Amino acid sequence: MSTRRRLALRPLTTTLAAVALVAAGTLTVHAAPAQAAACNGYVGLTFDDGPSGSTPALLNALTQNGLRATMFNQGQYAATNPSQVQAQVNAGMWVGNHSYTHPHLTQLGQSQIDSEISRTQQAIAAAGGGTPKLFRPPYGETNSTVKAVEAKYGLTEIIWDVDSQDWNGASADAIVQAAGRLGNGQIILMHDWSANSRAAIPRIAQQLTTRGLCAGRISPQTGRAVAP
Repeated sequence: MSTRRRLALRPLTTTLAAVALVAAGTLTVHAAPAQAAACNGYVGLTFDDGPSGSTPALLNALTQNGLRATMFNQGQYAATNPSQVQAQVNAGMWVGNHSYTHPHLTQLGQSQIDSEISRTQQAIAAAGGGTPKLFRPPYGETNSTVKAVEAKYGLTEIIWDVDSQDWNGASADAIVQAAGRLGNGQIILMHDWSANSRAAIPRIAQQLTTRGLCAGRISPQTGRAVAP
């Protein structure tokens, strides 16, 4: 065989060797497929009541631990902190509607409920958060009138499966334990302003990895956590 032909075959031989190594699992080309394969289920991490002065620290904790979450923002805070709404999006989070002033919606008339929801849709969109597809009623309180207004704006109502109790002074340890009860597709309630929830994030991330679960988005179609 000529020298020229032997040289021409070397790139092909090298390529075939690399393919063999990949097949054998001894050559790592990219970490993403391995990470995706480790997700045997997805959970929805949600944080209510933002954006606030606590939002940057919360986003930092989430991103440092490789987590994404759904931020249910109040319209009044989105209007006064538009840069933080944009920061949520830039950090890879999803943004939902949590009413404008956090009232007990079931005690309001339809026009008042409509105002709470529509103004929040507008405030979040104006701040760069897109048009929300998910709505979390304050206190988890809902009725047929609330649901009718949600439907008008194409919103899917999202409550929760696990309450972290961070709003009730739960410790970081208790919040981690609460997250440990999450199953595939389920959603946990936490809050943007809770220092204990923020402190729990690294351990929640570790725990999810150990259990083969990953933080996912919440599907507007099913209301359950699914792959991002």
